[in-house]
Amino acid sequence: MAASASSRGFTAPVGAKLRRVDISPPFVNGFVEFRRKKRKLIGTGGFFSIKCCCSDSVMPIRGGSGSGNGVDKGDDLRFDSKKISSNYMKIQASSAMPFASPQSRFVSKPEKFFSRCTPRNSGPKSRDSPPKRDTGIANEKDWGISMLNDNVNETGINEDGSTWYRESGEDLGDNGYRCRWTRMGGHSSDSTLEWKETWWEKSDWTGYKELGVEKSGKNVEGDAWWETWREVLHQDEWSNLARIERSAQKQAKSGTENAGWYENWWEKYDAKGWTEKGAHKYGRLNEQSWWEKWGEHYDGRGSVLKWTDKWAETELGTKWGDKWEEKFFAGIGSRQGETWHVSPAGDRWSRTWGEEHFGNGKVHKYGKSTTGESWDIVVDEGTYYEAEPHYGWADVVGNSTQLLSIQPRERPPGVFPNMDFGPSLPPEDELPPSLSQ
Repeated sequence: MAASASSRGFTAPVGAKLRRVDISPPFVNGFVEFRRKKRKLIGTGGFFSIKCCCSDSVMPIRGGSGSGNGVDKGDDLRFDSKKISSNYMKIQASSAMPFASPQSRFVSKPEKFFSRCTPRNSGPKSRDSPPKRDTGIANEKDWGISMLNDNVNETGINEDGSTWYRESGEDLGDNGYRCRWTRMGGHSSDSTLEWKETWWEKSDWTGYKELGVEKSGKNVEGDAWWETWREVLHQDEWSNLARIERSAQKQAKSGTENAGWYENWWEKYDAKGWTEKGAHKYGRLNEQSWWEKWGEHYDGRGSVLKWTDKWAETELGTKWGDKWEEKFFAGIGSRQGETWHVSPAGDRWSRTWGEEHFGNGKVHKYGKSTTGESWDIVVDEGTYYEAEPHYGWADVVGNSTQLLSIQPRERPPGVFPNMDFGPSLPPEDELPPSLSQ
């Protein structure tokens, strides 16, 4: 996940394999060119590492870009001004790991824990395990949600002294509210190992349906984790269209290091193709911290907005980051971005760039940096962008069969749902960030 400290900055994680890709020629009239088969300049890949002229020393950058498919891998980014020339650029990537070592006890011990504490006979067999980073929002079939009969209350003791419990129930409320839930968990005889899992399904007379899971656990080293997943079906209060929203929050913390991470993912869909996806992520390993935000917004009529903002810092005061944004409709649009670095002394380096796509095969490219480089050209180039999400309304409906099958309470004759049509705004932290740092 992160690198170990060295006299020159940071080195690659222990046991990680480095792959190196040369991009040549990287500069065209001063502009950095990433050549791909389809000119897919959409930062939805994994973490990356770019070596460029920004400082005297080797500095790592943690970063990553989101993906609509919810799959993303973390790699170690580093800048090196001593090994870069005007016509040379390299990308280095390393394998992602939860914490510093591939042999991390944070990964191995929970497996031992669950083999010891999972009851062998009638007790619940937990599928709980530490959540993995950058895996997005799992489909409901991957969670294996199985609601028990109402009013179950069971406990038991295993041969090794570990205990378990399993219970279920139903809560009723106003407006036809109904929540069926199942809860189970267990712990070792000395309570150093614990796990807990809760499933639920909710509904009411407005047509609202919700399916969810929450899991948590800890092991003897003090490693702790928590995650929750929700899937919701409801009717949009303004358009009256059916909407499905999916979300996941995950976090883990090491008990032996000052290390941990947190992620918040969300996806929103409606029946006419409007789609919004995004993620906020944070991580830390000892003296280094990193953040990432990204979002995608499709209006269902061909307009698309995508953006990414990622940055990192060390306790010594070094900061660095990268961000970009793109807007397109009917082949016409723009891209712009910035890569920046701040030294402990407060010295700042940055490179800004932009593209204007006119829809006629002409592209205006421009940019500049604090080191004096600049470019402003018009080139003949095809425009490629994704006007529709690769995973849309039809896909999410097809993968939400358990959500759609939730049976609400029968509504009595003459009783109507209480509808609240008050003003609603999106959460502030879901709005795209400004490109100015």
